[in-house]
Amino acid sequence: MILKIEDIENSKNKTMKISFNDYIEGLDLTAPLVANLEVSSMGEFIKVIGHVSGCANLTCDLCLEKYEYNIDLDIDEMFAKNSLYEEYSQETEIKEGQFITDLENADELDISDVLYQSVILDFPNKKVCGINCKGGDIFQREEESQEKDLDPRMAIFKDLDLEKVKKPKSNK
Repeated sequence: MILKIEDIENSKNKTMKISFNDYIEGLDLTAPLVANLEVSSMGEFIKVIGHVSGCANLTCDLCLEKYEYNIDLDIDEMFAKNSLYEEYSQETEIKEGQFITDLENADELDISDVLYQSVILDFPNKKVCGINCKGGDIFQREEESQEKDLDPRMAIFKDLDLEKVKKPKSNK
């Protein structure tokens, strides 16, 4: 979905309300992504705020099985209409709330791309299907082979009952 910056500028109060209900290429969604956004022109900047929800299929990093991940996030993005390079040509530290995407004098804003980037950044770094994921067949086979390949010198510890071992008395 492409928005022309001119349309935003010419809209009432320089604000447009956008309802998005579609699939986005590059995301394995189980249903269309739903977003209710407000796009505002603020002088040299464009602000996009709103809420996004949906459900995506992710692959577990441990067991490699697919699982559903619920998408539920808020968007608050700023875009500079004109290039910021002249103003910030030297290195500057960006603090919280100062991150602005430079549109480099473009005359349109791709809402689908904004949503794609926001959803991808919302995905967890370590994708795990559940708290009790054991890692699938690969890890289970490794554990079984490790039990078979025990060092014979360590066999005595295999039958050790820690409950029967006395704990040292502490002096009070």
